[in-house]
Amino acid sequence: MSTRSYQGCWTCKRRRRRCDNARPTCRNCAQRGVDCEGYEVRLRWGSGIASRGRFTGADKPLEENVPPRPKGRRRDLSRERKRLEAQTQAQRDVGEFLIPGAIYDGPDKSPAKFHDMVAQLDEDVSPKIDRSEQDEFLFNEFLTSGINILHSTTAPKSMLQPRLPELCQESSALYNICLTFQLSLSATHTTQFFEYLDTSLREFRSELARSTTLSDGTLTAGLLMCSIGLMHGLPWTMHIEGMHNILQSCLPDSPRGIATPTPFRTHLLEVMGVMDLPCLTIGRQTPPIGIWRRFCQPTGPRHGIEPVTGIPRSLLDLLAGINLDTTEQSFWDWPGEAGSFLQCYLWEAYRLAGILTIRQSERLRKPSSGSPRNLSMWRQPNSCPVDSSILVGRILANVDALRLGCLERPDEDPFIKNSILFPNVVAGMEADVMRQNPRLQKVIRECSLGSRQDDILLDLLEEVWRQGDSTLDINDLARAKGVEMGLL
Repeated sequence: MSTRSYQGCWTCKRRRRRCDNARPTCRNCAQRGVDCEGYEVRLRWGSGIASRGRFTGADKPLEENVPPRPKGRRRDLSRERKRLEAQTQAQRDVGEFLIPGAIYDGPDKSPAKFHDMVAQLDEDVSPKIDRSEQDEFLFNEFLTSGINILHSTTAPKSMLQPRLPELCQESSALYNICLTFQLSLSATHTTQFFEYLDTSLREFRSELARSTTLSDGTLTAGLLMCSIGLMHGLPWTMHIEGMHNILQSCLPDSPRGIATPTPFRTHLLEVMGVMDLPCLTIGRQTPPIGIWRRFCQPTGPRHGIEPVTGIPRSLLDLLAGINLDTTEQSFWDWPGEAGSFLQCYLWEAYRLAGILTIRQSERLRKPSSGSPRNLSMWRQPNSCPVDSSILVGRILANVDALRLGCLERPDEDPFIKNSILFPNVVAGMEADVMRQNPRLQKVIRECSLGSRQDDILLDLLEEVWRQGDSTLDINDLARAKGVEMGLL
C-alpha cells in the first residue's frame, strides 16, 4: 500500500503516491506516462488575496503583483492627530479675544483680519509638504553649492544664504522652488526636474494670487523661479510682471514702491531690477518695466557692487538707461571703480559691451528719412571714436583674460565668471566681425561655462554666424524657438 508523499513532486502528492524525488521529473510519473508537475514551491491562500507577509494584498505570489505599502502609517496618523489638536487649540485661543458676531472697527480687529489670522494659523500648524530625506538632501545641496550659481561674488557676501531657512517658513512655495533649482543643475534628473517644476509653478502662482503685500519670502520665491526660467529658456518675465503689479498695488502713492526698505528688501528689489533690464534678456516675451530706474536708483545706494551680477551699481545705471538717456559717450567716460584685476577685466568687458549694445539697437531700428546713417562714427554726436571690430576684440580679450585669471587663481573670486554671458553674447552678435575672424568664435566657445544656459545661447549665436547678417535680431531667433533667456 502506497503512502502519502510529503517531499515528492506535486503529481505524486496529489495522487498520494510515494515519489522517488528524481530530478527534473520523478521516475514514477515517467513510468505511468503522466506529466510530472515538478517540485517548485507553491503559495496558496483561501481567499485569493494574501493577508499576511510581504505579499499582503497581492492576488499572485510575484514581485510585480505586490502593491506598494504606505510608509509611516502610524507616524502619519499621529502627525495628523497632533495637527488637528494644534489647529483646534489655536482657533480656540483666537476666539478668546474675538467674540463671534461682534463688529470690529479697529484696523487690527476687523472680521477680514480675523479670517486672515485663522488662515495664517492653519498654514503654520499644518505641514504643506512631507519633506523626505531626498528633499532635505537637495535643500542642503542648494544651500552649500547650488546657491553659488546665483551670485558673481563670493558666498560670504551673499545676503540670501543665511536667511533662506527662515524665508522658507514664510513662503510655502520657496522650499520646493529651491529643490527645483538644485535639480535643474543636474542633467540626470530631467524627468524629476519637470515634476518639481510643475509643483513649484502651481504653488508660486497660488501664493502670488493670495499675496497682498509681497513678503520677502514670496519675492525670493519669484526671483528664484525667474532664475530657473532664464537658465533653461523657459518663460519667466511674466513672474516679474506679476510681482511688480503687487508692489504697485501695495503702495500706489509711493513712487519708490516701498517706504522704508530693509537692506535685504533693497537687495531683492535690485535683483528684480537687474532681471528686468532689457539688455540682459534674449527673446523677451513681455515688455520691460523699468524697475531699476523706478525702484532701485531712487532708494538704493549708488556705490559699491551689486552681488548677483558683480557689476558696480553706477555701471548698471548706465545699462538701465540704454535707449533712454545713456549714450556711447556715457560708457566711454565711465570712470570705473576700485577692484581686483579679475573685476577690472569683467567691468571693462561690460563697459565696451554697453557701447556695442547701443550700436546694435540703432542698427536694428528702421532709419528715418534724412537720418545721417552714412556719417562716420566719430562724427555722430555722443558716440565714441572706436570701430565695432576693435570693440569686439577688446571685449573678448578681457573675457579671455578673466577666464585665464580664474584658472590661475581659482580661490581669488571663484564665482565672478558667472557674469561673462552678457559681454560674450553681445560680442558674438557682431556677425560681420565673427565671419571675418573665426578665431573670435573659438574664444567665445572656450569662454562658455558649459551649462544648459550657455548651450542654448551658443546655438543662437551659431545661427547668427551661419546667416552672417548683421541686421539679424537674435531676439527674433529666440522667440521663433519659444526661448526666453537671461544673460545673468
